[in-house]
Amino acid sequence: MGYQQYGISPRLVERIKLKLKNPATKERVKELVDGITKQDLQNGPKVQRLVKSTAKLLNEKFTPAEEEQIIRFVLSQRIDPNNTFHLIKLWGMFR
Repeated sequence: MGYQQYGISPRLVERIKLKLKNPATKERVKELVDGITKQDLQNGPKVQRLVKSTAKLLNEKFTPAEEEQIIRFVLSQRIDPNNTFHLIKLWGMFR
């Protein structure tokens, strides 16, 4: 699993996946990331704001270390939200 290489706990991922099964929560997160570009996902401060906003929506309290691990993971993946292959790759990591 790619995210584990960045020190992200599988328990944290499972907990977030479970919370995102709630349709209302999932919809709020979708609205938050609507319109995000590849450049946004390569900008550290923007990614940090997204992580903090998402944590607040999910009622999660990330430690500073967890937050930094998530930010490093997102930046290193070079995600293009308009590229279907990138989205499939990410989906495969978190299945």
